[in-house]
Amino acid sequence: MTTFAPVASLADLNTLSEAEILEGYLDWQPSDPEPGANRGRAYWHGWMNAARDHYEHQNTPESTRLAHAYLEDRRAKAKKNA
Repeated sequence: MTTFAPVASLADLNTLSEAEILEGYLDWQPSDPEPGANRGRAYWHGWMNAARDHYEHQNTPESTRLAHAYLEDRRAKAKKNA
């Protein structure tokens, strides 16, 4: 199993391919093994988010910080555009 560094900031998230994140998210299946070295970090990030959304993996401090930062950013942008 390949271990990727967790994505913990919006700046880091913005360096990843959205298409690969989505692909990983959509490929997740219950009880599947974690993606290996044949996949990249963006795919792994998407896959892990799907696993967390389906309660197969617990949130980590990094995933919680990223989720909060993402929501704060979206709210600030929505307020600015209102």
